[in-house]
Formats: sequence, C-alpha cells, structure tokens
Amino acid sequence: MSKKRILVVEDEESLLKLESILLAAKGYHVTGVVDGVAALAEIAASKPDLVILDVMIPELDGFEVCRRIKASPETSHIPVVMLTAKKSQQDMEYGERMGADAYLTKPFKAAVIMEAVEQLLKKSARHLEDPKQRQR
Repeated sequence: MSKKRILVVEDEESLLKLESILLAAKGYHVTGVVDGVAALAEIAASKPDLVILDVMIPELDGFEVCRRIKASPETSHIPVVMLTAKKSQQDMEYGERMGADAYLTKPFKAAVIMEAVEQLLKKSARHLEDPKQRQR
C-alpha cells in the first residue's frame, strides 16, 4: 500500500512544521504550502488524498479554497479538514456549507487531528472502492 498524501495549508511556519512532523511520523507523505493560490496549484498537480486547511491564509482564504476543491469534479472527492482559530458557530456553519468534511479549531490536540484524518481517509477509500458511491 502506498503512503497516503496529505497537503497541509498553513501560513504560520511553526504550525506547518508541527503538523507536517505529526503526520509524517504516522507514515503519511506530507506537502506543505502557505497560501490559497499555492494550495489550489498543488492540489491540481498532485491530487492529494486529504487536505488540512487553515482559514486565515494569504491570497485566497481557506473557505474559498475549500469551496473550489469541492466544486470541481476532479477534486470534490478529496476530504478537507479545516483547522483554524475561527471558532464561532457561524464560521463552523460556513465551513460546512463550503464543503469541509471536518472543522477543527486551534489550539489543537494531535490526537484529534489524527483521528479526523484517519476516519476521513478510511471513509474516502470506501467511497472510491464502491462503484455505487462513485456514480453519485
């Protein structure tokens, strides 16, 4: 089985490094970018298995990046985990409307992120394996 590819989109360098180390230690292949435009370019180029996405990033905010991921037939199947300091109910609901598969807030616990990542990757794998699911 090949390593699952995760794209981390985070403009705060220390958090990008921390998230990357955490995920790599669990056996994932991690790529990091620091803004929304770079995120969309990386997604188009490498089609990661999952995206961890901050909301407050330069160029395009995370909500818009998520919306574009989910609006494209080529990328709509990619699970998106919003990981952000924006904690209001309105922000969470907006993230859900934009298509986020999970909405986690900072400061975060590593175990919570790993649980969300693992659950979404399993769900995504089942979805891709089931021909009835792909036709939807």
